[in-house]
Amino acid sequence: MRIIGGSNKGFQFHPPKNIPARPTTDLAKEALFNILNNTFEWSEINTLDLFGGTGSISYELASRGCTNITLVELDKRSIEFVKQTTQRLNMPIISLKADVFKFIATTKTQYNLIFADPPYALPALPTLPNLIFEHQLLKPDGWLILEHSANQNFDNHPNFIQKRNYGETAFSIFEQPITTTN
Repeated sequence: MRIIGGSNKGFQFHPPKNIPARPTTDLAKEALFNILNNTFEWSEINTLDLFGGTGSISYELASRGCTNITLVELDKRSIEFVKQTTQRLNMPIISLKADVFKFIATTKTQYNLIFADPPYALPALPTLPNLIFEHQLLKPDGWLILEHSANQNFDNHPNFIQKRNYGETAFSIFEQPITTTN
């Protein structure tokens, strides 16, 4: 596993084999960040990495200049690995060992970008977009990117804007619209 862009481009990290994570492939990650590079100014956004696993997405965000990154992961070994890697690379990642659903229900922070990479077999996976929007976790114009099996379809969600497929992996992107007052 490696960081594919930014100041730490090429850095390889080796999570312990006993971490229960399915990392985003380099191909999918590179394609995703090509889209994001044209959408966000990294140094100006607040990001949330749900089901953070090995930290791959958070490392990529930090390497590209994002300075406000929160990672939420329930597995203790994963959090320990992320904290060690974050410290080694001097990255501004806040790692929280917490249940993602409880975090969503209790946080008062809003984010410009939320990346969620739950286990594909997670029964509650289809509810994630609704929970994010119900709890108003996205700032206006903010994006939720949900990584999921290519077999799942979120196209009919009212906040859905696009889907990208990369083999068995898909990213569905949702946007928080800007509300105007009359």
